[in-house]
Amino acid sequence: MISTKAIEELKTGGLDWVTALKSAQIRELVEGGHLQLGLFDERNLFELAHPDFPGERLVACRNPELAKMRAAKRQSLLAATATELEKVKRMVEHGRLRAQGEIGVRVGRVVNKYKVAKHFALDIKESSFAFGVLDDQVAAEAKLDGIYVIRTSIPKKRMTADDAVRSYKLLSNVERAFRSMKTIDLKVRPIHHRLADRVRSHIFLCMLAYYVEWHMREAWRPLLFADENQEAKKTRDPVAPAQRSDEAALKAASHALADGTPAHSFRSLMDVLATIVRNTCRTQGADDDGPTFAVVTTPNAAQRRAISLLEAIAP
Repeated sequence: MISTKAIEELKTGGLDWVTALKSAQIRELVEGGHLQLGLFDERNLFELAHPDFPGERLVACRNPELAKMRAAKRQSLLAATATELEKVKRMVEHGRLRAQGEIGVRVGRVVNKYKVAKHFALDIKESSFAFGVLDDQVAAEAKLDGIYVIRTSIPKKRMTADDAVRSYKLLSNVERAFRSMKTIDLKVRPIHHRLADRVRSHIFLCMLAYYVEWHMREAWRPLLFADENQEAKKTRDPVAPAQRSDEAALKAASHALADGTPAHSFRSLMDVLATIVRNTCRTQGADDDGPTFAVVTTPNAAQRRAISLLEAIAP
């Protein structure tokens, strides 16, 4: 999510953005009547406006599968917390915890572990401890399960509400790009430059390198575990959980392509291509300053196929 300060800077720079509201902001929309939960009975996505976000669009979404997952997780955390608090209560009753401070420390250890303290009423006194679940508060939070709101400055004529949701979900690609740049493929660190211009140049070159990598991944979709059916992504329900195509699921299960050859990750395919070597040779008997020529190892079938896919995207 983009912070309010960052959004103000984007506005100053004339840039657009796609982000999401925090849960507290969504709750304010519901309590103020601007986001009517009853509308989700007919559809899982609709657009709204709010005076707190002038010139922006809000796209409210509800994913039933996400709602089930969050409800199950909450109940699991509440049950685990209640079990641990019950143990603390018995320790107090048996006299193993006496002072209010000691009881508070032990209770704090429990609620900090499961992060659901806001749903419990805690009564800590000298030689006594009681707790209870705030059912009304739990129910209020449960109403928002599976609901998220996309916030964007891009006008409708440039991006539909469905595409705004799809664009926000591409955040996972951005996160993968940063992982690739920092640790996996490009390894932008360590940066040994000391001058600001050189550091910016270093980062810029890494960005260009990842741009090349992105094109390589797209060209190599038939060879990778990636889903080749990209057109389906543009037409499927943007709120519903993403589903692999049958072809991609088969590749993931069998680790093989339709022709029986191995399916690859980007890294493993790069390792396959890394065995292609260009040797600089000199004829036997020639002196050290004699002419040289290059000999490149002959690519095998898998390497030829990968290279041909890259050549197909060349201008």
